[in-house]
Amino acid sequence: MIKLLYITNKTFGPGGLERVLSIKASYLADHLDYEVHIVTLDQENEEMFYDFSSNIIHHDIVTSSNPIRFLRSYIKGLRKIVKEINPDVISVCDDGLKGFVVPILIGKPCPMIYERHVSKNIEIKSVKPSFKSRVFTNLKFRLMNFGGKRYDHFVVLTNGNLKEWNFKNLKVIPNPLSFYPEGQSTLNNKRVLAVGKQSYQKGYDRLLQSWKLVTQKYPDWTLDIYGTINAKEGLDKMAGDLKITEQVNFHEPVRNIADKYQEASVYVMSSRYEGFGMVLTEAMAYGVPCVSFDCPHGPSDIISDKTDGILIENNDITAFAEGIMFLIEDDETRKIMGNKARKAVKRYLPEEIIKEWNQLFVNLTHSN
Repeated sequence: MIKLLYITNKTFGPGGLERVLSIKASYLADHLDYEVHIVTLDQENEEMFYDFSSNIIHHDIVTSSNPIRFLRSYIKGLRKIVKEINPDVISVCDDGLKGFVVPILIGKPCPMIYERHVSKNIEIKSVKPSFKSRVFTNLKFRLMNFGGKRYDHFVVLTNGNLKEWNFKNLKVIPNPLSFYPEGQSTLNNKRVLAVGKQSYQKGYDRLLQSWKLVTQKYPDWTLDIYGTINAKEGLDKMAGDLKITEQVNFHEPVRNIADKYQEASVYVMSSRYEGFGMVLTEAMAYGVPCVSFDCPHGPSDIISDKTDGILIENNDITAFAEGIMFLIEDDETRKIMGNKARKAVKRYLPEEIIKEWNQLFVNLTHSN
């Protein structure tokens, strides 16, 4: 039995990292006889958004808002838990800066893996970052490079992500599918879907501009966007200015997001950058063809352009609208692409992806 410790932040949020961790950790605990432990930060009694196996052992570190006290309690808590568990492998799932320095903070009591769930581009917060912001981002990248090299393996999600790092310990393991349903969408509803929190990264400002062009020709179609609402993004106002408020709906995250995929006829991803784009694989599992910007990184790994979905040159807003309208107009092609998408995405089934993780863990424990 391999004793595996995941170090993360919180597991009660609706994000992709939390969803992926729930799938991987639960599969290893329930099907491959791993002893799985998860360490969280300040989670206390919060309920988890996704389902985690009851076989997983949960630990929580309570910290302080004071930076110095936070670091002290974090290090002390980690060291205590690691000593108690004595894991065979530690996997760090933390896209923040502290995740990169865990081997420095606690030493390396066993083989350690870092899982990078986002692109380096997440550090870019605006189209024209200030000089101060660019300097700070450069310093962060230096620290990331310093810490990342200290892991036995640095795992990224796509082939494109490999280009972001200059490490010898790099490995690609994509995210597993969250579900693969028996049924699929009929693709008959006049509904286009997008899923993800409102942020600069997700590019909903670009999506709304494209959707304006779509509504001029197809005003009876609706765009539903599910994800944490951020008033600072000003999307409500933008929809009003574009005069498309009747054709677009903003929703908070829902646990039954699978139902929303099944009700959609087209899925759209307008992200400026991604770590992977798990929403694409989820939509494809329901046989819903996707239109996505070919952003760094993920969509080009997942979608075969014009075969099981459509890739659009990044930031070409008009072409994005045209891609959506192509699928709206051509029922037969939409359904052919949807069926091919559903077949293609089987390569991301949990049993296939967890094989790769299991082999990595076994190799590390045997070589140690």
